[in-house]
Amino acid sequence: MKQLLIIAGFLYCLSGCTLKEDITSFVNTSNYYTTEAQCISGLNSCYIPLKSIYNYTYLIVTEGVTDLMNIHSGTLDAQLDLSPAQPRYGATMWTQGYKGVMYANSIIAAIQRAPLSDSIKNNLTGEGVILRAYYYWFLTCNFGDVPFYTEDVSDAETLDRVGRLGRMPATATRDSLIRELLIYVPKMPQIRTSDNPGNRLGAAMGWMLIGKLAQWNKEWDIARDAMEHLEAIYGDLSGYPLSDLPFKNKNIPESIFEVQFTYSESGLKVTTSSACICMPMRGSGAVYDGVSIPELGASATTYTALRPNVYYVQSIMRKDGNDLRKPLNLAWDYNGTPFKSVATVPWTGPKFWSYGMINSADGNNQRVFRYADALLMQAENYWGLKNASESIRYLNMVKTRAGLIPYTFKNWDALLDEIQKERARELLGEYQRKYDLVRWGIWYQATYDYTDYSAVKTNMLPCHEYYPIPDVEVAKSGHALDNNAYDAYAR
Repeated sequence: MKQLLIIAGFLYCLSGCTLKEDITSFVNTSNYYTTEAQCISGLNSCYIPLKSIYNYTYLIVTEGVTDLMNIHSGTLDAQLDLSPAQPRYGATMWTQGYKGVMYANSIIAAIQRAPLSDSIKNNLTGEGVILRAYYYWFLTCNFGDVPFYTEDVSDAETLDRVGRLGRMPATATRDSLIRELLIYVPKMPQIRTSDNPGNRLGAAMGWMLIGKLAQWNKEWDIARDAMEHLEAIYGDLSGYPLSDLPFKNKNIPESIFEVQFTYSESGLKVTTSSACICMPMRGSGAVYDGVSIPELGASATTYTALRPNVYYVQSIMRKDGNDLRKPLNLAWDYNGTPFKSVATVPWTGPKFWSYGMINSADGNNQRVFRYADALLMQAENYWGLKNASESIRYLNMVKTRAGLIPYTFKNWDALLDEIQKERARELLGEYQRKYDLVRWGIWYQATYDYTDYSAVKTNMLPCHEYYPIPDVEVAKSGHALDNNAYDAYAR
C-alpha cells in the first residue's frame, strides 16, 4: 500500500502508543497506488481519525469550558483538571491529529508518484493537502506551537528525525499551509462541499481553511480573499434556510465541512456520542425532563448535560428576544409544555438532538464549518482592515437571516464585540467557541468571568488556553518538545 513502515514504530514517535520492539525493516509497496480509485482509497484513510476526535468530550473541550456553556460533569476536561502528566483528552487529540498528518503525508507522496493525468493528480493532491491542513489547524488550535513536517516517513532515518522535532511556531506552520493550499485549491472544482460526490472535502473546505489559518495570523487580506472565493461558490445566505440547521439534517447545502456518522439499528453503525450531553434528561420511556417527546424515542441514554450559561441566555440570546435561531439553540419547553429543570437556564435546543437514539449512539453528522461562519469571518476580516461599511454589511447578512435588527456603527470596539456575540448566537455548539476566544486573546478572562461551574474557576490557569503536550510524548522526543507554559505554573 505505500512505502510503509511496519508501522508501530511511527506511532511510537507520533502517538500515545508504546513500542517495545526494535524497528528492523520497511516494506516497499510504492507500486500499489497507480490508479485514481486506489488513490481515493488511500485518501479515505485520512478521514478515519475524525471519527475518534468528534465525540462528546471534544464538544466539552471546545464549547463546555468557555464563556457560553458549561457542564457540571465528572469528565475531568470539563473541570480543567489537566496537566502534562494527566493531559486527559489532550492525549487523544495529539494521537489522532498526528495520525491524520501521517496518513495525509503518505497518500500525498503516493499520489505524486502515481501515473495519472495532471488534472486528476491535482484534484487528488488538493484533497490530501486540505486534509493535512485541517489536522495541523486542529493541532495548532489545541496545542499552539507543534512539530511540523510533510514528509512520508518511509525509512528509519526520517522516522528518527521526525520523532525528535520540537515545537515550530504556529504562525510559521500556518503560513506554510496557506502557501501550499493556494497552489492546489484554485485548481480544484469550485463547488460546494454538498455538491462533491460523497461530500468529500474540496475547494470550499480549502478556502475555509485558508481563512481560518490567516485569521489566527491576523493576515486579514489573505482571509478576505479566501472568503470572497467562498462567497462566489455559495452566493446569497438567504438561500440557505435556518430550518436546515438541526444536525439531524445531514450534508446541508450550507455546510462546508461535516464529519460523517451513520446509525442503523440493524445495519451500519458509525456513531458519535455528542447528542447524549445535548438532550434533556430522560426519565422513563420517551419522557424527557417531565415532557413526552416521542420523536426522541424511549431508548436514549442521556448524560449530565452541556447547557448554556446565564450570561449566554441573559446577555447574548435573551429568552425574551426575537432571534429566529433561539428555538433551535435553546429549549425551555417542547410544543408548549415546559420542562421541569429550566428555571435558570434552558437545555440546548433541537438543533443538537438525535432522534430515535439507541443508548448513546448518535448518528447525526457533526457540523464543523458552514457558510454563515465564513460570512462572519468576512465581517471580522473587514474589521481588521478598518473597513467599517463592509464589515457591517457582512455582519448584517447573518443578522438579517436570523430576523434581527441590522447593526449600525458605533465605534471599532463595539463592532468587534458585536461580531463576537453574533458568532456566539450563530455557531453555538459547533466546535468553534474556545478557538475563537483563544484567537482573540480573551479565553481566560471571558471564561472566568462568565462560567457557571465553580470547578472551572477553581482550577483554571492562563496556560489552559492550550492543552499540554502529553509528558510521554515529550520524553519520546528526547525532550525536544516542552511544556514550558505549564511548567511556569508548577514552580
